[in-house]
Amino acid sequence: MSYKSNLWKMYLFKFLLQMHFFGGVLIPFFTDWGGITFTQVMVLESIYVLAIVFLEIPTGAVADFLGRKTSLTLSAVTMIVAAIVYSLTPSFMLFVIAEIIWAIGHTLLSGADQAMIYDSLKTMKSEKQSKKIFGRFESFPLLAIIVAAPLGSLIAATLGLRYTMLLMTIPFLGAFIISLTLKEPPAEKKKKKLSYLKTVTEGVNYFKKHKTLRILAFDKISVAALVFFIIWLYQPLFTLFNIPIAYFGLMLGAMAAVQAITLNSFSSLERVFKSKKNYLFWSAIVSGVAFILLGFNNSIVFALVLILVASAFGLSRYVLLNNYMNKHIDSHNRATVLSSVSMVDRLFRAILYPIVGLLVEWSLFITFIIIGVAIIASTAFSRVEEGHLVD
Repeated sequence: MSYKSNLWKMYLFKFLLQMHFFGGVLIPFFTDWGGITFTQVMVLESIYVLAIVFLEIPTGAVADFLGRKTSLTLSAVTMIVAAIVYSLTPSFMLFVIAEIIWAIGHTLLSGADQAMIYDSLKTMKSEKQSKKIFGRFESFPLLAIIVAAPLGSLIAATLGLRYTMLLMTIPFLGAFIISLTLKEPPAEKKKKKLSYLKTVTEGVNYFKKHKTLRILAFDKISVAALVFFIIWLYQPLFTLFNIPIAYFGLMLGAMAAVQAITLNSFSSLERVFKSKKNYLFWSAIVSGVAFILLGFNNSIVFALVLILVASAFGLSRYVLLNNYMNKHIDSHNRATVLSSVSMVDRLFRAILYPIVGLLVEWSLFITFIIIGVAIIASTAFSRVEEGHLVD
């Protein structure tokens, strides 16, 4: 039985499931159509990331015991349900329910998609192609954003904000149909899933013994969580500049495009900056300065440039740090340690969301400045050395 078709089907599956039409207008969707405040939007995001933390292990059991194909199919179904619930009527409590359903869909997808690809390659005895295949696979979500965000803006401008969410059920349905055609590859026997406490405990103990890993994890989590707010703040900024909603998605598509270019240019950028350490340092500094300048800027053209700069250098750093972190983790501890880092990252974001929400309602421009200063401060505390960055 050939599993080669699983590869292109997974590319298409990932693309369709990331066709988030509402992504380019997510703030207007919640605040204008949904009728909730920016702080409430941030609270919803906190609920979402916390739900992922608590659901990741139990939903992971679906892929372990029922198969990756079943997990992917259920993920598509769950996201269809979430999009419908979001679209029913403007209601904060209904949005909370939809966020939790969406989190279930995300955790059913998480890990099962890469396992489907890797085990298919392994069955084909093509594991050596995994780096290239995974690189290609991870480019499809960015491609989906580049396509879906501008379409979502046009949908919002013509049909209304509600339909940017409701019409996502169409590509999600396509992903569901594709999942049914996947061939379940044989997999090695899985280790028993660790409890939350066991995962955290083992992860913490591993970090206690590995100073380098602690340094890299701090650099990754602190900067990535802060820079990520560019996605949430550029839309309120566009509103202040009176930019028509039809252009919101074009900006998100451009942000994804410059990020994709950076992701494929790490080696060249490290040469330009003379070392790996220099690139990590200056990519964070440049992002922080871009945020600060956005706080003082009143030119829409300059704002567009600053947003793209922060996106290109800031949003791509975590991928590079993930690569370097993996080089310092023993194979048999990898899943536990990465799960612990992921938990800390999400808990940090859950704390930050409401704080940033309140700051934005006070002053959007001051919020940009505060986040920019925090990014630079995090970089100042970083202890990353060139020797930590192993290829």
